[in-house]
Amino acid sequence: MKPRHHIYLDDEISCQLDALTAKPGTSKSAIIADALRAHFRRRGMREVDDLLKVRLDRISADQRRTARDIDVLLESLSLFIRYQFSLTAQIPAPDAAARAIGNDRFETFIDQVGRHIAAAESRSGKTVGEGTAL
Repeated sequence: MKPRHHIYLDDEISCQLDALTAKPGTSKSAIIADALRAHFRRRGMREVDDLLKVRLDRISADQRRTARDIDVLLESLSLFIRYQFSLTAQIPAPDAAARAIGNDRFETFIDQVGRHIAAAESRSGKTVGEGTAL
């Protein structure tokens, strides 16, 4: 047996409830029970939202710090490259030996970057595009 409750509603809500129960197959008890269930579910969701909010705020702060760190690294790299280009003399065109040494060094550099990326991917199981750092 269901317990009986006595509630008081203002005139506006009472008229709306009467209008909803005018359709066949609906009752005031069913409508009020559904409304209370929905209210209790939303209340529970609010508690979950409050718990997740703290974690999401923490993740957002970490993401902002990471973005700041990446900006610092990119700026440092661009400053180093600019400095290197300013101080390094251009190799004359006929000096093929110096150009060959430069090309060999560049190829070695590219190979090292490739090895670092492959090692990072094998450690984390992610590709560089998925957030793996060198």
